[in-house]
Amino acid sequence: MFGQAFRQPFKNAVLLLVWVWLLALVLVPNVLVVGTSLLTRDPVDFLTLPFTLENYQRLMDPLYVQVFLHSLYMAAVTTVLCLLIGYPFAWALAGVDKRWQTLLIFLLIVPFWTNSLVRTYAIKMLLAGNGLINSGLQSLGVIDQPLELLYTETAVIIGLVYLLLPFMILPLYAVFEDLKKELVMASHDLGAGRLPTFLHVIVPLTLPGVIAGVLLVFLPAMGMFYVADVLGGARNLLVGNVIKNQFLDARDWPFGAAASVLLTLAMAFLLLAHRFSRRRLGEEGA
Repeated sequence: MFGQAFRQPFKNAVLLLVWVWLLALVLVPNVLVVGTSLLTRDPVDFLTLPFTLENYQRLMDPLYVQVFLHSLYMAAVTTVLCLLIGYPFAWALAGVDKRWQTLLIFLLIVPFWTNSLVRTYAIKMLLAGNGLINSGLQSLGVIDQPLELLYTETAVIIGLVYLLLPFMILPLYAVFEDLKKELVMASHDLGAGRLPTFLHVIVPLTLPGVIAGVLLVFLPAMGMFYVADVLGGARNLLVGNVIKNQFLDARDWPFGAAASVLLTLAMAFLLLAHRFSRRRLGEEGA
């Protein structure tokens, strides 16, 4: 009786703490960003009345549209590469012995112990003209002059894939762990080959993990401005670079907030797609 009486107030306290955290650190900041995006820039106070939609209209400028489309392209390429690498890796990871799984997952998350900006500079040291890759290739006689790897689109994509690949692997590993082997065996028993089984059984069952991985990779890839700054230079901007420049350099907070709202809406769209896929998969399973 005492334990039950204690658990109820503790449960209420935890729920209250969660709601306070969501309101103070999620809802209120987002409301402030939306409100800021509707205000007017002021050279002295940063923000002023009246309310206006001009900041959203400026997003339609061809310059910013080009940056947004380029960010979509870079994020899409990063997501596809992470999926092509992460899907078979997660599949193989789910099939190995539990002891090896623990070791491999540990090695997968070890990079998170180091700041991502530090790891980005490590990639820069590898790709630089006098970096490890060029020095190694020249030592082997493969090339005579250093390759231009740094400050390119390829360098930015390499950095994004390196940083975001674990976010694709982990949700895929979770769905492969829950994948019922009986369904795969039943597909083979009914005469389906490996490719039809993969396309019609494994892919649909792992689709929630795929969408979750895409969700965790695609949007961060558009916002990781420091990766583009360090590895891409001024020629390979992302939406995150535009937001950072508007807030820190141009001091145009309303326009930076409008660009942030655009990214938030994109995240909301992907969340709805993820929810729809899970609901549809549940209906088909029923």
